[in-house]
Amino acid sequence: MELLIFLIAIVMIGGLIVMPALRRRRGGREAVRGMMRASDPQEYGFVPRERLDVRLPGPDRQLIDALEEVQARQDWQPAARLLALTEATSELRWQRVQTLAGAAAFELAQAPGQGGMWLRTWRVAAPEDPGAAAVQAEFLVRQALLDPSSVDFRMILEEARDVCHEAARLAPDDPVPHIIELGVARGMAYRQADFEELWSKVTKLAPHHMGAHLAALHYWCEKWHGSQDRADTFTHAAAASAPEKSLLPALPLFGVFEHLPEANLVRTLYRSEVIVKAIEGALFAVRHAPADHPVLPHVRHLLVFFLVRAERYAEALEQLRHVDGHVGAVPWSYGADPAAEYTVYRALAVAGWEGGGGSPATLPR
Repeated sequence: MELLIFLIAIVMIGGLIVMPALRRRRGGREAVRGMMRASDPQEYGFVPRERLDVRLPGPDRQLIDALEEVQARQDWQPAARLLALTEATSELRWQRVQTLAGAAAFELAQAPGQGGMWLRTWRVAAPEDPGAAAVQAEFLVRQALLDPSSVDFRMILEEARDVCHEAARLAPDDPVPHIIELGVARGMAYRQADFEELWSKVTKLAPHHMGAHLAALHYWCEKWHGSQDRADTFTHAAAASAPEKSLLPALPLFGVFEHLPEANLVRTLYRSEVIVKAIEGALFAVRHAPADHPVLPHVRHLLVFFLVRAERYAEALEQLRHVDGHVGAVPWSYGADPAAEYTVYRALAVAGWEGGGGSPATLPR
């Protein structure tokens, strides 16, 4: 089994990491000390594992305040007010809808039949609220995709599609209902012509929406209804047509991630020309995008994954400094314990940095 996957498994079951496996021919002792130092994250200004927020990729104080009030009182109104004040075409609205739906899905998983009652109450109490419809649609898509083998899979997706159409009717200028339907299209295996018709609705309203492109990418991936070539064509076309300060130049890195081999025994894979170009595109996007872009943390988290594997530890630590504290993003969210997987990569970044003679004091600011 690949070394990093082995390390993740060991950490997640609470075992001891085999330190000699991390040693390099030079600087082995420093690498070991770096891994040990990572157990005290405050030396690098990092947040302890138990305080990592798995709900979001980055900070959104307004959303967290509203969500905590919703969950504490099972009152939908703070969520309704927040979405009503969030610009329809902004990527922030898409992310907030995702987080609210994810919270309701998590509550339902924790308390089947009872959790997420605030969402059901919201839909009944405010049937003409487009925010409620969008959150419910995303909630249904998540419920369906949890188990594509379920006998209810198609029925739930059909309901989600109906709610997407209802949300689009209630808010014609909002691209979010159409973006959510991209998940329906993936699950229900829309014909390519039908998917492209749906995609045209998205791009008419928000042509350079990074979240929409991330949602559409899944359809074109080999694991769903496309191939690696089709996914590459989609991501590179989007990157090439990106306006200034867009995050779309980072899209090819997400395409690469979706097609990584499950088992990789080639040490140089993450230094290959394809991956290096995708990393550089993402770094370019990060440097030029607005600092408050709501999808920027998503790109930074994925960069941490690739930069650590490419042994570019200083650059990985730079990304960690921007996102640490929140782990609700790919690739960590694909695992059973996102906080555990994130902290392993954080520890590896520290170990690599100190293996090369670095320290908290010498980390570039």
